[in-house]
Amino acid sequence: MSKKIGMTQSNYIPWKGYFDYINSVDEFYFYDDVQYTKQDWRNRNIIKSSKGLEWISVPVGKKTRNRLICEVEISQNGWQKSHWGKISQYYKNAPYFKQYKDFFEELYLGKEWTNLSEMNQAMIQKIAQDILGITTKFGGDSRAYELSGSKEDRYIPMLKELGCTTYLSGPSAKSYLTEESMAKHGIKLEWMAYEGYPEYPQLYPPFEHGVTILDLIFNTGPNMKDFMLSFDK
Repeated sequence: MSKKIGMTQSNYIPWKGYFDYINSVDEFYFYDDVQYTKQDWRNRNIIKSSKGLEWISVPVGKKTRNRLICEVEISQNGWQKSHWGKISQYYKNAPYFKQYKDFFEELYLGKEWTNLSEMNQAMIQKIAQDILGITTKFGGDSRAYELSGSKEDRYIPMLKELGCTTYLSGPSAKSYLTEESMAKHGIKLEWMAYEGYPEYPQLYPPFEHGVTILDLIFNTGPNMKDFMLSFDK
């Protein structure tokens, strides 16, 4: 029986490509027992604003050196209300903001988050399942498998234990993953591609693909899947 698996670090309200990746596999795992990287997508993302592109960042403090992603704690209160305030301000005139307002307001204000990984994973899974209707199995976090070793070999034992026949990787792993090395373990390696996204009606031109998926949701609503790559048109 074939089983395609994907695995990557959790990001803060990631872009549409992240959800296409999840939708392209049978099972998806978060890979958060690796080094946290500053000024990356783990704790921040981009929204469109009337002033241009704007970063919104989850405060994690300065004590992130040598921390794993799963160990990073959120350092301040009040940021959730602030982020939701900015999102509401800049997207209130988007065609479908009102339709999804209650869902995201609850996501931001319904619980006080303290751990970055826990929050990212919860938000991603809620958006994937409840908004996009993705049926991929969320298998949890790689921490449960006590991974060790080099980049290339670190998660192969986990994939074998899970019965993986095909591993779908993001293109950034091309520097250390090879089809030959995976084939030695009976696993086919495929690469996720992010080319060919169509543009959609977006507030505050010029158009930008690399923003949080919230932008796509608020601007296209029920038609959002038409502007993604992994859904049948």
